[in-house]
Amino acid sequence: MRGKWVSFFFWFKVTLASSLLLVLVVAGLLVAHELRTSDYQARFFAGLAGKASYTLGAGPSPSIRFPQSAPYDDRLGYSLLPVFFGKLRTRDFEIIQQARISADMADIVDKGYFAPYPEKIQGGLSILDCHKDSLFQERYPKRVFERFDDIAPLLVQSLLFIENRELLDPEHPKRNPAVEWDRLAHAVLIKAQSTLTGDTRTPGGSTLATQIEKYRHSSEGRTSSVQEKLQQMVSAALRAYQQGEDTSAVRRQIVLSYVNTMPLSAKAGFGEVHGLGDGLWVWYGRDFKDVNRILNHVPAQTGDVGEQAQIYKQALSLLISQRRPSYYFDADEAELEQLTDSHLRLLGSAGVITPALRDAALQAKLNRRADKVPAPAVSFVTQKAANAVRTHLTGLLGGNRLYDLDRLDLSVASTLDAPVQAAATNLLRELRDPANARAAGLSAKQLLDRGDPSKVVYSFTLYERGAEANYLRVQTDNFDHPLNINEGTKLDLGSTAKLRTLVTYLDIMDKLHQRLSTLDKAQLHALEVDRQDVLTRWAADYFATTEDKSLSAMLDAALERHYSASPAEGFMTGGGLHHFNNFKHEDDGRVMSVRDGLRNSVNLVFIRLMRDVVHHYMFLTPGSSAKLLRDADDPRRAAYLARFADSEGQVFMRRFLVKYQGKTAQEAQELLLGNVRPTASRLAAIFRTLFPEAPLDQFTAWVKDNLPDGVNPAEPKLAKLYEQYAPERMSLADRGYLAGVHPLELWLVGYLRNHPGASQTQVMQASVAERQTVYAWLLSTHRKQAQDKRILGLLEGEGFLEIHRQWAQMGYPFESLVPSYASALGASADRPAALAELMGILVNDGVRKPNTRIESLHFAAATPYETLLQYKPAKAEKVLAPEVAQAVRGAIRRVVEEGTAQRVKHAFVRPDGSFVAVGGKTGTGDQRFDTFGAGGRLIASRVVNRSATFVFNIDERFFGTLIAYVPGAQAAAFDFTSGLPVQLLKVLAPKLMPLIIGGAGCAPGHAGESADHL
Repeated sequence: MRGKWVSFFFWFKVTLASSLLLVLVVAGLLVAHELRTSDYQARFFAGLAGKASYTLGAGPSPSIRFPQSAPYDDRLGYSLLPVFFGKLRTRDFEIIQQARISADMADIVDKGYFAPYPEKIQGGLSILDCHKDSLFQERYPKRVFERFDDIAPLLVQSLLFIENRELLDPEHPKRNPAVEWDRLAHAVLIKAQSTLTGDTRTPGGSTLATQIEKYRHSSEGRTSSVQEKLQQMVSAALRAYQQGEDTSAVRRQIVLSYVNTMPLSAKAGFGEVHGLGDGLWVWYGRDFKDVNRILNHVPAQTGDVGEQAQIYKQALSLLISQRRPSYYFDADEAELEQLTDSHLRLLGSAGVITPALRDAALQAKLNRRADKVPAPAVSFVTQKAANAVRTHLTGLLGGNRLYDLDRLDLSVASTLDAPVQAAATNLLRELRDPANARAAGLSAKQLLDRGDPSKVVYSFTLYERGAEANYLRVQTDNFDHPLNINEGTKLDLGSTAKLRTLVTYLDIMDKLHQRLSTLDKAQLHALEVDRQDVLTRWAADYFATTEDKSLSAMLDAALERHYSASPAEGFMTGGGLHHFNNFKHEDDGRVMSVRDGLRNSVNLVFIRLMRDVVHHYMFLTPGSSAKLLRDADDPRRAAYLARFADSEGQVFMRRFLVKYQGKTAQEAQELLLGNVRPTASRLAAIFRTLFPEAPLDQFTAWVKDNLPDGVNPAEPKLAKLYEQYAPERMSLADRGYLAGVHPLELWLVGYLRNHPGASQTQVMQASVAERQTVYAWLLSTHRKQAQDKRILGLLEGEGFLEIHRQWAQMGYPFESLVPSYASALGASADRPAALAELMGILVNDGVRKPNTRIESLHFAAATPYETLLQYKPAKAEKVLAPEVAQAVRGAIRRVVEEGTAQRVKHAFVRPDGSFVAVGGKTGTGDQRFDTFGAGGRLIASRVVNRSATFVFNIDERFFGTLIAYVPGAQAAAFDFTSGLPVQLLKVLAPKLMPLIIGGAGCAPGHAGESADHL
């Protein structure tokens, strides 16, 4: 019996061992089968990937996931999208469509894997015009193989031999391209050995698929841990099985993606390099088409393979260097040459390349490009509109480099009309040819009868009024440099400032209408009005005598107020006595209405009008600072003035704080000096206030640096000024007066220099003594007439602060005005874009609508991050009464019909033969630097630039500016006036008519309505 049990147990153990062995054999066979075929992996990963999907839905997505920072996701902007959207929301853009990812995709991403979707080989910025046609497009990488079959087989075979030999195995259609088991096992073994030996350089086991995941989505494109390697492999597998279990087509796509996108360091003049096509161009200067043609060519048995051999060697060096591109391309070329030669021998031995090709390639040299990559020829003229959009985009997204912007996966629907833009651009370029200028009628007197037409810069901007915003349709110039003349310049645009002055004048009339129109005659006669506030006095008298008290009637009467055009009078303004002249001397003896003064652009009418505007603000408020000029013997004067000094000083200190707070010391200094005509004495007063402890040598250098070229005062004179303007010898009020700067403004700039970031409370506490000091002179009655003169100069500056506030509401772009009546003639400068904005307010009946050049932004199309944002303009702001805007439009219509812009009166003709109405204002700026001697004698006059401008509206629907500009000393050769841009608009009219009449134009507000159009 015992023997039977022993036999049984022996049989059982043998059977069990045999079964286990069988199981192990079967398991081994199954594993071996799986390693060859990937059947189970295909079923598992295809199941997961098939459920990872996304759709596009309306509004912000509740389920979207954005990637972490990584090379690919940073370059295309995907990782930055939350930041972009936050900034765009503050600039009135709303998300109207966004991707919704499935729960399974969200789960994959939340577990740390990369989102599986078909990734783009190329990305880059696209800008569309309002017709949805391309205006600008960049693609990175620039040079790519479109299809797998376009890649030379020689390159494919070489790449796979080096990196992933089994990838394109046709016998196993379900093969997982994320892993090559024998290479992985070898890499793991070597890694284990290196742990014991301390060798840090070990071969990688990555396939092309996992390498793509690494350099695209891992931090810095590197693998820092085993866990990160597993992340790459799983992500690559999920991506490979998205289309199902058969990966045959996907594996070919992996080769294509790798060859097109592998990182190859960066080079000056180009930036980051990705892909074989760009790599061969950047590092070896090879034309992509030639490379493809030569490498795909199979030479005859006895043919010369020299050129093919060198290109092949260069391409091979890029394939090899991919793992350490920065190292190899920063190192001496000999190291990469040696490594490439070793691979050539290996590839030759394995039969991947022919012996002839191997030997020829070994003889060839890499000849890496040593110089900077030459930039492609770019016409800044033809790209002006696109560049305007690109520059605006960098501001919207918070960036500062067009390089980064151009690489984003972004499509922009702009408001620009590309056909009209191109037609206008071509015409402006052609006019630099003298023959074309003559043919366009630009060679008449006071146009281009003097000077070289090729030196004249023309800039043209056109907007269209929309229901909620104004849409930029054309922005171009013929200036072949990056500078945007329309938005990036500060120019004396001459008599266009009369338009701003007129608007301010009529706006005052509107305020007086609100204040006085309801009063009866007794109340009007009882009004206390300073004799110098002639505008309030006129309004009171007008309402006391008129039956029609409507605003429109009052404005019409205000336009008929008369002024002398005589240049005989001198004007105390801007700190001194000034005389002004009219452009046409036949106007000198006339008295004319404001309306006629605008029509014919008569300077002295507007100098006197500006004086009335300034005095109105100076003397408007009962008890204002101007009242202090009255009774010097009033015993209550001292206490009143002390209270006034403190309260008035705080008012102006707050205004100056708005101007300077947040500026650096250098920015504040430049802003302060921007409206000061630099002389040695004025600069001395400013310097000794800003830097009271600075030594003489620093004072001397600073004054000389800020004086105009050619002005070089003697050292003894500067030393005398240094002593004379010392704070202990001259009061702050005197230094401010002599500098032509409000003393409190001068003090504040110095204080903020030493106390950056000071709050308003701190400034007010620190300036108590200064506020009293500045107005202390008002207490003295000694030499009252001289003091009153100085007081009036100070009060004039305060009046100009009020004018600036009104101008700023109308879009004036600078932070201060020159406190001189000459600001009515352009002394405070302007920008064409700002004048266009003013005209936009007028055509919109006094409503300031936002100007836009971008309708929508479409990020990351066909990805799980896809988002479409549309511009939703903020509520428009009413800044003028509609009646004021209408009155101004009527006045500038007469400028075209009867005045300085008659050339363009019949320029715009409808198909039925009727004329489109045009209104506008002309201006000529002849900017010079004049040097005067004793007694006001002119010693020298140096031309700085010359400009002529026409700000216009067409059919009270389109509006813009046209400027002709010659910079620098060469402007002395020209004498053109504002008739030049007027004639130019006449020449442009036929090019603009398709847009004006609406037949070929863009409907306002409909550019880029939906993602379907993008």
